[in-house]
Amino acid sequence: MQIDLIQVNDRNIAEVKDTDILINNLDDGLQIMVDCAAQEAYKAILYQENISADFFELKTKLAGEILQKYTQYDFDVAIVGDFSIYNSKSLNDFIYESNKGRKINFVATRDEAITRLSKG
Repeated sequence: MQIDLIQVNDRNIAEVKDTDILINNLDDGLQIMVDCAAQEAYKAILYQENISADFFELKTKLAGEILQKYTQYDFDVAIVGDFSIYNSKSLNDFIYESNKGRKINFVATRDEAITRLSKG
C-alpha cells in the first residue's frame, strides 16, 4: 500500500493507492485509518478498485461498519470510482445521502475528492 500526502489548507489528505484490494473486511478498513493517522492525515482518498465488491453490496453490511467507524473517529473519506456499474437502488440512495454530508463522499475523480476533502 502506498500513501501519498496532499497538503491543503495546512492539513494532510492521504491518497491511498495499490494494485490490489486493500479493504476486504472491517479490520482492513480500520488499518487504513490507523496508517493514515500515523502520518497525521485524518482525511483520505480511496479508490473503488482497492475495495472489495462486498463493500458495495450493502446487504453484507461491510460499508456500513467501516464508514460508521470512520465517522465515529472523525476520519473523512472520499471514494473515487464509477459507481454506475452497480445496479442497486439502495446503493445509489446510500451514495446520494452520504454525499449530502462532508464525512463520506463518493466521487468520480481525484480532483473532486480533493475539493470535497478540502472543505471544513
